[in-house]
Amino acid sequence: MLGVKVKTVKTKNEYTIEEFYDAIKDKSFSAGAPALTKHGFSTIVTFPPLDRRNQIWIVPVLGVGKKKASKFQLSKQEIAGAGNAAVNMALNDLTGGLLGLRGVASKNTKAAEKLIDITVEELNALGL
Repeated sequence: MLGVKVKTVKTKNEYTIEEFYDAIKDKSFSAGAPALTKHGFSTIVTFPPLDRRNQIWIVPVLGVGKKKASKFQLSKQEIAGAGNAAVNMALNDLTGGLLGLRGVASKNTKAAEKLIDITVEELNALGL
C-alpha cells in the first residue's frame, strides 16, 4: 500500500504499552521525545508529528487476552490524540481526500519513513 511502512521491534521482556513507554521515555531518539498518547480507546506511544499526516506511532502486538507484548510495531500514521481523529476525518472530507493523498506522497512522508528505520535501530540498541 502506498505510503505505509510498518516495522517491528522484538523485546527480550514483555511490557504493557505504559511499561514500554517508561523504559524509553528518557532516551534520546532522532524522531524526538516519545509521548504516551490516548487515541480512541487505545494508548499508544507517539513521536512529535512532522505534519497532520505524518507521525510515528508505536503500538503493541498483543496476543488474544494478553495485556503485555514482546513485539511492538512502528508505523507512520495521521496525528494521534483524542480530538485529532475527528479533525483528520473532517479535513479529509472537506478536501475530497486530497489532504490524505498528500500524506502518502509528500517530503514529510519520506522523512517519516526514514525516521521509522532509524527509530527501530535506536530501540534495538537499547536491548529491551
